[in-house]
Amino acid sequence: MTVLAGAAAYPLLADAQQKAMPVIGVLGLASPGPYAPFVAAFHRGLSETGYVEGQNLAIEYRWAEGRYDRLPALAADLVGRKVEVIAASGGDVVALAAKSATSTIPIVFISTDAVEAGLVASLARPGNNLTGISLFAVELVAKRLELLSELVPRPGVIALLVNPKGATTERIIREVGEVQYAARAKGVQLDILKAGTESEIDAAFATLLQQQAGALVISADPFFNSRREQLVALASRHAVPAMYELREFTAAGGLISYGPSLTGIYRKVGIYVGKILKGAKPADLPVEQPTTFELVINLKTAKALGLTVPPSILARSDEVIE
Repeated sequence: MTVLAGAAAYPLLADAQQKAMPVIGVLGLASPGPYAPFVAAFHRGLSETGYVEGQNLAIEYRWAEGRYDRLPALAADLVGRKVEVIAASGGDVVALAAKSATSTIPIVFISTDAVEAGLVASLARPGNNLTGISLFAVELVAKRLELLSELVPRPGVIALLVNPKGATTERIIREVGEVQYAARAKGVQLDILKAGTESEIDAAFATLLQQQAGALVISADPFFNSRREQLVALASRHAVPAMYELREFTAAGGLISYGPSLTGIYRKVGIYVGKILKGAKPADLPVEQPTTFELVINLKTAKALGLTVPPSILARSDEVIE
């Protein structure tokens, strides 16, 4: 009888132990494949605070596969799962979907501009249930244009590829408008191209060739990050010198990139999630911003394009891929 009673009680005990393991949610805009390096960095941040998936932490992943319309339902699903924390990956639109789904579960986001998007009242005192990392997606556009025009002699036309669905697209276009005058003074015309789907990226490159653009800047956007293999392959096939946001593009064969370390940012998100699991309140964790930016150049790609990389760029590079 005692043995049977103990056996009957065992599933209940196991269930109680299982429930004791905290469960967090990851809400992502893109697909898991292209984001694998960043998820690994997120895990590193968690481990630095003592949390390892499968040992003392469970993670529920919800990926929108690039479909913005799926985000509200996926966020609501995580809230219904009663996760302890939601890590929102993929910019303001993902963070806003999570924010709309809950005002109580802590959210750690990666945002292009957290205050502008209405996610937090201020970076120093985010308040409520949200905190995270706020990037400089718009502010770096002019710097990328400057670097590309320094690398590509007399490009004539530089195209800027933006995602029409992106949260910061309008601000990026305004930023380009502000640098148009200076560009014209140097004999450079800036053209805007838009792509929000895989097929639209192909179409944008066809337009770029018709316009005889001498160079291309890919704006900072989670969708473009998820399509980096396609973008790098098209730039290579059509021999278009292109500037990207992240070193991952350059490592995949892109020409040049300038921006923050996204793996470093995801690691920081993991650390913040770990701190919240240990009792910290999101309102007390200031929204951080990147303090260092990586300039990466791929010399093999430059050679294939017939470009000589100026010593001024080589001297400033954080990484040179040969």
